[in-house]
Amino acid sequence: MTPGSAAGAAPKTAEIAIVGAGVVGLATALRLAGEGREVLLIDPNEPGSGASFGNAGTIAEYACMPVGNPGVLRALPKLLLDPDSPFALRWAALFQLAPWLVRFVRQSLPAATRANAMALAGLLAEALPAWEEMAAEAGLADLLRRNGCLYIYRHEGDFAAAAAGRAMRDKLGVHQEVLTAEQVAALEPRLAKAEAQGLLFPDSINVSDPKTVMQRLAAVASARGIQMLRATATGLAADAVGVRLSGPGFSAVARTVVIAAGARSRPLAAQAGDRIPLDTERGYHLEFPTAAPLLNRPVCPVDLGFYMTPMEGRLRVAGTVELGGLTAPPSPRRLALLDRGVRQFFPELGRPSSEWLGFRPSLPDSRPVIGRSCHSPGVIHAFGHGHLGLTLAPITARLVADVIAGRGDQTRAAPFAADRF
Repeated sequence: MTPGSAAGAAPKTAEIAIVGAGVVGLATALRLAGEGREVLLIDPNEPGSGASFGNAGTIAEYACMPVGNPGVLRALPKLLLDPDSPFALRWAALFQLAPWLVRFVRQSLPAATRANAMALAGLLAEALPAWEEMAAEAGLADLLRRNGCLYIYRHEGDFAAAAAGRAMRDKLGVHQEVLTAEQVAALEPRLAKAEAQGLLFPDSINVSDPKTVMQRLAAVASARGIQMLRATATGLAADAVGVRLSGPGFSAVARTVVIAAGARSRPLAAQAGDRIPLDTERGYHLEFPTAAPLLNRPVCPVDLGFYMTPMEGRLRVAGTVELGGLTAPPSPRRLALLDRGVRQFFPELGRPSSEWLGFRPSLPDSRPVIGRSCHSPGVIHAFGHGHLGLTLAPITARLVADVIAGRGDQTRAAPFAADRF
């Protein structure tokens, strides 16, 4: 990406400016450029270098159950008080997080859970076709693995507790298959000693290297003439003419601005007039070099709350939820939790070759915000995808392009509108 404009220089101009070059921003830029739009992509970092790089690599069309649900609500006191649970809170951030937590509790009640799951399922139903289309367009087919995704339940109580989620997914048409311990071992021989029941999502896809996916998307964007500006957008002002973006050393003016800055989207949305209760889930991963794949597909031990994903030359262990904002350093305890957890299955692993902390943009109802600003028609929101940024990027891009063009069924994005708050 080119560096930002020097202070005092004429502002960059574009028909559409997208703030954020993660997977959602890249997918949206490609979609709009394919429709002949002039696009400026703004990000302080290399495209796709944040949460889009560090995720578990799963295109999870099955993941319609919101993070907040009655099961989590019942277990929330234990989860928050146990420092080694998959759901943790940095207590120093409690005051800042309190309003979000209150909303999260409300969204974990049964009626809200059903509504949120239905909204997500409607979006996820189009996720795989949208991904296949983008993969063909950007030359990503060799990076996709179509072996499904496997949840494993090592304790009968965990399997029983997940019954409501299985029933909800069944009702919403998600393809899932309950497996015996013998069937799990046949699919994943290295897990034979785990003696775990399983839940297979056979249609799921994963990527062999998220970084390479992002690099290819960025290369296609550059080849299509999308301008890329290395800058931090901190200011947004909209008027009848367009939207002005500003930040250290740069300014830009566009007819339309798409906010796709992930966990850093809330201040810009507020300047557009929309108060979005966005906060941050801090996600971690460790990677271990492997001479040969240890698994055939992503596997999630449900009691540990992370994914083990085979990637090119390595095993990535990614996940858990830590609430605690953008500024605190990585938690050694969370990294150690991942390390101990994966060694329950693969004790022979050596030292991790890399460790990572990234920031998921999280909303209390687990739905992203997609659609026009309530107060600034020239601003479109495309953020808050939580654990589903990789999965929902291409379908989000379609919805944003439809909103800008004023075509299609504009009610499709209604469950994700900013005014729901």
